Amino acid sequence: MTWDVGADQRPGSGALGSAAPEEAAVAHRSRLAWRKEQLRVWDLLQLVAPWPLLVISTVTYFWRVLPASGGRFWPDGASVLGLVVLSAVWVLVGQTLPIRRRTLRPASASVYFVGLLALCVTLMTFSEVFLVFTVAGFFQAYLLRPWPVGVLGVLVTSVALNGSVMRVWDEASAETIAELLLVVAVQTAAIGVGIVLTARSEPEERKREELVERLEAALHENAGLHAQLVAQARESGAQDERQRLAGEIHDTLAQGLAGIITQLQAAERSGAVRGEGDEHVSRALRLARSSLTEARRSVQALAPQELGRAQLPDALRTLAERWSQDEGVSTRVEITGTRVPLSPAIEVSLFRVAQESLTNVAKHAEASRVGVTLSYTGPEVLLDVRDDGRGFVDGCGTGFGLTSMRQRIRSVGGHVEVQSTPGDGTAVSARVPAIAPVGTRAEVESA
Repeated sequence: MTWDVGADQRPGSGALGSAAPEEAAVAHRSRLAWRKEQLRVWDLLQLVAPWPLLVISTVTYFWRVLPASGGRFWPDGASVLGLVVLSAVWVLVGQTLPIRRRTLRPASASVYFVGLLALCVTLMTFSEVFLVFTVAGFFQAYLLRPWPVGVLGVLVTSVALNGSVMRVWDEASAETIAELLLVVAVQTAAIGVGIVLTARSEPEERKREELVERLEAALHENAGLHAQLVAQARESGAQDERQRLAGEIHDTLAQGLAGIITQLQAAERSGAVRGEGDEHVSRALRLARSSLTEARRSVQALAPQELGRAQLPDALRTLAERWSQDEGVSTRVEITGTRVPLSPAIEVSLFRVAQESLTNVAKHAEASRVGVTLSYTGPEVLLDVRDDGRGFVDGCGTGFGLTSMRQRIRSVGGHVEVQSTPGDGTAVSARVPAIAPVGTRAEVESA
């Protein structure tokens, strides 16, 4: 059972206003997908058309025609078999492999078509059943470029096919020739118009398809860059705020405490000389020193840290070891992939997810084993926390901790999923972009 922790978000008031553009975009993508599918089917038809026609003609000849004619395999059958094998090799070398490898050129396509038509005519001299194979010439004429050559290919195929059917070469007469010319003209016009339309529309469709693919890739890349820019801007703002708070504490609290210590030390010395030591003064001095120590610790915590290396793996190991000792649950931490520096916002978000997940395991799971996996996959960093506890049913995993987890990860451009089945444990998976610290990125670009 899987759900996205961000699924409970409700659309804003602009959802209705964006419905129409979204529907238009979906309809446009549907049209492009349909056109792409049409081109794919037509390419497949051109690729495979000669093969079933050759198989049908050959099987029919050796199964029905040759036995019915009383002929023997030698010499007619052997000659036809040799021509069939030659035709198969010709189609494979001249059409199938070049199309699959995208190496078919206009000149080589013309040579292939002439050879194919010559083989068809030769086979038809043995039996009219090879008219079926000759029909492949109409499909192969679409491979010829430019389009007038393709129309000429249809014309020649029609003459060869209909001339054999009407036996024009054996019993030529004015009536037969006129009938042949009429059939050839109609057939060439009907099939040739498809070549003309294809020659004009297919390149545009293929260019449009390539443009759409490039546009989708650019949009995907822009989305990733946008997420990086948002995270970097947030990180830069957080660093500025840390700097401001550190300066405020240093200039107010730390300086004030330092003054208190100075004054109390003077009072302590004065009391020692006069023999009137005051326990309250000593206690105040100790408290002031302790406060100064805490203030300095806060300044160090708030000031920008060095981001030259990733510290998240060590922090996760420390967290898991301490949690395992406190809860008495076996915990295993795995780090996979090549470690890369991550922005503090990314590291803190992942650390809090691990911390909250372990807290939930201790509260609810009754688990005996927990696994924490941090995976560096290049453009993304994945964090998985899995336990073998009792799990939960749908609708039970919507507490404040899960909401906080979702908000943290989404604030850095990431995504969280929770998978749980009663009796089979729970898995929390966080996926965030591997955005490097601003200082590290600048150093890499300058290098």
